[in-house]
Amino acid sequence: MGSVADHVTKSTTNAKSVVDDPRVLRRAVLGATLGQLVEWFEIAVYGFLAVTIGDQFFDTDDSSAALLGSFAVFAAAFVIRPLGGVFFGNMGDRMGRKRTLAIVLILASGATFGIGLLPTYASIGVFAPALLVLLRLLQGFSAGGEVGGASAFVAEHAPPGRRGFYVSWVQFGSVAGFLVGSLVVLVLTLVLTGDQMDSWGWRVPFLMAAPMGLIGLYVRNRLEETPEFTELRQQGEVARRPLVETLTDHWRSVVVVAGFALYHNATLYVVLTFVPSYLESTLDYSAVTSSVSSAITMTAVAMSVPCFGALSDSLGRRRLLGSSCVLAIAFAYPLFWLMGQGTPALAVLAHVALGVILGVFIGPALAAMNELFTTRVRYGGFSLGYNVSASAFGGTAPFLVTMLITQTGSDTSPALYVMATAAATLGVVVAARETAPRITGGG
Repeated sequence: MGSVADHVTKSTTNAKSVVDDPRVLRRAVLGATLGQLVEWFEIAVYGFLAVTIGDQFFDTDDSSAALLGSFAVFAAAFVIRPLGGVFFGNMGDRMGRKRTLAIVLILASGATFGIGLLPTYASIGVFAPALLVLLRLLQGFSAGGEVGGASAFVAEHAPPGRRGFYVSWVQFGSVAGFLVGSLVVLVLTLVLTGDQMDSWGWRVPFLMAAPMGLIGLYVRNRLEETPEFTELRQQGEVARRPLVETLTDHWRSVVVVAGFALYHNATLYVVLTFVPSYLESTLDYSAVTSSVSSAITMTAVAMSVPCFGALSDSLGRRRLLGSSCVLAIAFAYPLFWLMGQGTPALAVLAHVALGVILGVFIGPALAAMNELFTTRVRYGGFSLGYNVSASAFGGTAPFLVTMLITQTGSDTSPALYVMATAAATLGVVVAARETAPRITGGG
């Protein structure tokens, strides 16, 4: 079997005119990015409304139990993500990327919209949390097919020599969606009274999923199937059993993707979801400081991602991936220490620095993961490895680092989790091969 670079070069030759059409490429990037934005908008909205959702869908006689129930439902979506990755990955490798991504987006936005329409515990009792769990499971199932399909779609449209830059926009959509979701919740909290927020205001962000999903679906329906998959289908080489082929011939690549995604997901959820609440609840900064820090950090991460994605096209993926891990090992502890010094400006600066270190990794990460697979199994192979890791280390990250603080009594202990995941992924990066076409001679 030839190298990944050889395979990509061969599979794009006959469709070179399509790849070189800037309109086709722009639509591909936009369609993939919008889907990621919708998915991460939902994640942010649920996370920032966890307290309100707990009050609405669980027995409010015990507020702590209600909040725990809300977070348990949040985690349920991550448990089922690997199953969604297998299902949609297999579909995408057999039916094509375009059709599968459209189905994923319909399911994700429909489930999110459905949460906004649900009756509460006060109306239907225990059926309310049961329906909430069902819709969250549908969200998690669809999310399992989103990032693998979106990144593969862009990777198979992009010129090999600029694949890192173009695929990084999928990651940009993730961070941008989280930022938009957090800002929507913040605005609603500021303009509505507490009673208004509890009675109907919390529903607004979930209902927004319908128009956002329709816009994304409109864009995705105007997309063309990727040149690589089109050629594969024309030559009759589409895998009949892509999952079996992945597990027998490409299992090493699945393991490498899971290793890359360990630090990727763990640190992403620590930086975006844990640190804002940590600043306020553990370090006693004001809600304003926490919100400002979160907004600035997410903006910094989003803006840095395409820069590091582009840089990986010339310097190579492994160099940047490894550099981010080393920086995290060296600076995570000092940065968490800096947050605890009681100076808001220093806390924000430390949060932003953590975000930029993360950006060094996630900029080239999706391109690197996609380049580990051939076109026949790319969607499913990526989705399997990535979602197993996201399920184990992504959604659990805020809980695990909170437990670390409780068990150790140290406010800086979350740094140990970041450092440990960075060290584990660094070992995988060192053992992995370079995949950037300009470095390997494939583009």
